[in-house]
Amino acid sequence: SPVSRVVYNGKRSGGPRSPGAGGELFTPAHEENVRFIYEAWQCVERDLRSQMGAERGLVEEYVEKMPNPSLKAFKPVDLSDLKRRNAQDAKKS
Repeated sequence: SPVSRVVYNGKRSGGPRSPGAGGELFTPAHEENVRFIYEAWQCVERDLRSQMGAERGLVEEYVEKMPNPSLKAFKPVDLSDLKRRNAQDAKKS
C-alpha cells in the first residue's frame, strides 16, 4: 500500500528561548529547531482542521508512487523509551 505523508511549507519565526528542562543543556540551534518543528506542526493541525471539506488548501497529503520495498518491515522507534534506556545504561556504567 502507498505511504502517505503530510507536507507543510512553513516559515521559521524567531522567539524567546526557553530554559532547558530537567537540567539538560540545549544549544540555541537545538531550541530553534524544536520550536520551528512545534510551530510548524501546530500550523499543520490548524490548517487540517480548517480545511475540512475544502478541496485544496495549504496542506497536501503526499503519497509515494513507488514505496521502497526495503521499508516494509520498518518499525518506528519510541525516542522517549530509547532516551530513558540510554540514561539508565549511563547510570549503570
